[in-house]
Amino acid sequence: MLPPGRTSDKSETSDKAFDKTYTEVVETFRWAIPQQFNIAQVCCERWADGRGRPAIIHAAASGAVTTLTFDALNAATNRLANLFLAQGIQRGDRIAILLSQRPETAIAHLACQKIGAIAVPLFVLFQTDALRFRLGDSGARAIVTDAENWPKIEVLRIDLPLLKIAVVINLDHIGTDTVTNGALIDWDRGLAKASDRFTAIATHIDEPALIIYTSGTTGSPKGALHAQRVLLGHLPGVEFPHEFFPQPNDLFWTPADWAWIGGLLDVLLPSLYHGVPVLAQRMAKFDPEAAFRLMAQHKVRNSFLPPTALKLMRVVPQPQRFGATLRSIGSGGESLGAEILDWGRAAFGLTINEFYGQTECNLVIGNCARVMPIRPGAMGRAIPGHDVAILDEHGHRAPPGTLGEIGVRRPDPVMFLHYWQNATATKSKFRGNWLLTGDLGRQDDDGYFHYVGRSDDVITTAGYRVGPGEVEDCLLKHPAVAMAAVVGLPDPVRTESIAAFLVLKSGFAKTTSLALEIQTFVKTRLAAHAYPRRVEFLDQLPMTATGKIIRRALRDRYTECTIS
Repeated sequence: MLPPGRTSDKSETSDKAFDKTYTEVVETFRWAIPQQFNIAQVCCERWADGRGRPAIIHAAASGAVTTLTFDALNAATNRLANLFLAQGIQRGDRIAILLSQRPETAIAHLACQKIGAIAVPLFVLFQTDALRFRLGDSGARAIVTDAENWPKIEVLRIDLPLLKIAVVINLDHIGTDTVTNGALIDWDRGLAKASDRFTAIATHIDEPALIIYTSGTTGSPKGALHAQRVLLGHLPGVEFPHEFFPQPNDLFWTPADWAWIGGLLDVLLPSLYHGVPVLAQRMAKFDPEAAFRLMAQHKVRNSFLPPTALKLMRVVPQPQRFGATLRSIGSGGESLGAEILDWGRAAFGLTINEFYGQTECNLVIGNCARVMPIRPGAMGRAIPGHDVAILDEHGHRAPPGTLGEIGVRRPDPVMFLHYWQNATATKSKFRGNWLLTGDLGRQDDDGYFHYVGRSDDVITTAGYRVGPGEVEDCLLKHPAVAMAAVVGLPDPVRTESIAAFLVLKSGFAKTTSLALEIQTFVKTRLAAHAYPRRVEFLDQLPMTATGKIIRRALRDRYTECTIS
């Protein structure tokens, strides 16, 4: 694994790293954190050397494929940086980016970093309420978007007096080039008028660079403010689960949108940091067969595939027929069980490496099959460079096997600075020098972390504490089940009863007999106290935009129902 902060060409790596054990990797790891660091300088300026090496391969919905080189990427970011400055954008101003996976998204992010502005990525499926909150809370002065998404912003202008500048791709498609109280600029025309000469400013390692809003599954979303160092902090968590990334001929793709930390900092920016090309394609809706074809067509070698995507891909018959030749797959967001791991080995000929993190402190636990045995149901061990522990109710390290909250010790390069304009929430996120994740887990004698659930997701039933992930993993082993979510619903006798909400595979009918069969399946495969006393068949599960199941929505919806 390469030390973060080291400039290297991917050809410098070798298979010698694979001879190491986990302990040796940890003991030889050292952070290399300089005082000055700029994300744009390391992700595009240093690779723009005239050699025309590919940076972003864009597979458009039309089928057209275009390649943006690092030279072109750097020139475009210079033009956009100069455009921002000409419009009065200053260091520390917030610039929102409402775009899907496309080259302009990367250009916008890197242009923000070049001038010392703070990027605010926004998901294109957000509607007006979600956008109003995030744009208003961040105090964004500018936004970069496209003609498809501009109407959602236009109707909010009266509510966002600070938002003065909009740079819109394909503005001609809108039929207007004027806007009240501000500047509306066409992307192509604006960049064409700007100089392609610019040098990224010298930013301090702790200078704010990025605000990523939490999923908002409980309460209002909070803006996690990250520093320039966040990219360096992510590198070990990308390199380790992706089997000592980068290796020769690596090429990265993820269906996760670049508006989220999983797409932006688990894939896009680390790849560009290492000079590795990234495949970009917007999927309006995830299509598992299309994903197999895409990875095969473009010879994708590395992928971050969220558990939801893996579960959907698992039902595709004979996945080997597509000819995908991946070298590494990382996954995180929901626990993987033996079923998914076994399927991954059969489908791809490799072991899927699970990892763990959250918006505020990402990629701090993970697996690397090259240097450590993979234990089904375990998220892995601490990523080199991070101090992670299970904490008791007093904030002290808990002994192995004890249920407690997962905590990460500060200082840590990947850790957020604070919540944007929310000192109270920031204070409650820490206990002493430990960042509290809000996730419950156990650590075994060998240091592997086992996820139990969110602190409010753990089910207490008849004196037992049951993690929903374990029950969901068992449910997915039933041949009729495509997706599963498990929650605890109020029960006057048991405190809570376990309820399962299932999406069935094609060809299975939603019958009482099938529900009874599934209950018996869990009772006999997992534990008598852990089987779902209620089974509901749904057409789809409520999920966040990042593909995580919103169990709270199921609890809220069904809590008034009587459980037999």
